[in-house]
Amino acid sequence: MMNPSTTPGAPAAPPGEGVLYIMGVAACGKSTVGRAVAGRLGWTYIEGDSLHPPSNVRKMESGHRLTDADREPWLDRVREAAGEAVAGGGAVAACSALKASYRRRLAERSGAWVTFVYLRITPEEAAARMAGRQHFFPLALLASQFDDLEEPTAEEAAMLDAGLCVLDATRPVAELVERVACSVGQGSP
Repeated sequence: MMNPSTTPGAPAAPPGEGVLYIMGVAACGKSTVGRAVAGRLGWTYIEGDSLHPPSNVRKMESGHRLTDADREPWLDRVREAAGEAVAGGGAVAACSALKASYRRRLAERSGAWVTFVYLRITPEEAAARMAGRQHFFPLALLASQFDDLEEPTAEEAAMLDAGLCVLDATRPVAELVERVACSVGQGSP
């Protein structure tokens, strides 16, 4: 299914028929931006962290990074939850989606258009944000996320037939929300 374009002036995406995956490393603002975007668009919000199996959470809490094999069932659960939400309207899912293979797994068999919203942040800014929050993902694992990160590209998005919106995670949340809404034809240019 053809995905919305992030090009200014592009035709609007059909409302309520797609999935926005808000992605990036820990502390980039996925949950904050994702909830705000879902509220702005009237779509279902999916918190990817809540879909991790208990074994993944225990592993991260104990300071061990997840393997690709650990992530596969989690990614499938995120994709399935998004697919169910699309049946009743659009979905916004917060999910790190650090590697191209993870994004491919999320986009496959979606049955709807998919756009990846990458919240780009520096390691220093992410560490500063993590210092001020309570979360099962410890600061000690942050470097591993940047090690695993394969920044999404326009070429990758085209191969997945997905949209891509790359944003500076340090911008105000209201600005990020409006940019995301515009990327799917639901905001003011």
